[in-house]
Amino acid sequence: MQGKNKAVFLDRDGVLNRELGDYVCRFEDFEVLDNFQALKILQDKGYLLLVATNQGGLAKGWYTEDELGKMHCHLKKVYGDRGVTITDFYYCPHHPDHTGDCDCRKPKPGLLLRGIADYNLDPESSYFIGDRERDMEAAAGAGVKGILIDSDQPLMEVVSLID
Repeated sequence: MQGKNKAVFLDRDGVLNRELGDYVCRFEDFEVLDNFQALKILQDKGYLLLVATNQGGLAKGWYTEDELGKMHCHLKKVYGDRGVTITDFYYCPHHPDHTGDCDCRKPKPGLLLRGIADYNLDPESSYFIGDRERDMEAAAGAGVKGILIDSDQPLMEVVSLID
């Protein structure tokens, strides 16, 4: 599709930062994984880098929007210092046990659909890298290609799968 952008959506926990059980609740526990080279390669191939993450701990009151903002600012800075631009963060603050149903919590595709609309993306030229089956379901629902990785697997192992 002429004029449309392409992107790689990235799950956060287990893909960009070390996974700590269900939620990373404190900035002090937020450990960025070294996927700098892989993301730089994707960026150099013309892909926007967008984060799509469930953050149900907000609904549970386990951490605040401010704490989440600190984590995302830190992630953006650490990658930015290495020449990688994270274009945007999409997160679902809901949890079905606390806020009821929503259209953005993965496996629903709402977060990806927002990114597609916001950045004029061609879904068929875009990808979602995640470490859970729900990420792949969200990818399929949004019409993007899903790539399932093992938690903490270096992204360099999957970069070759992305044209």
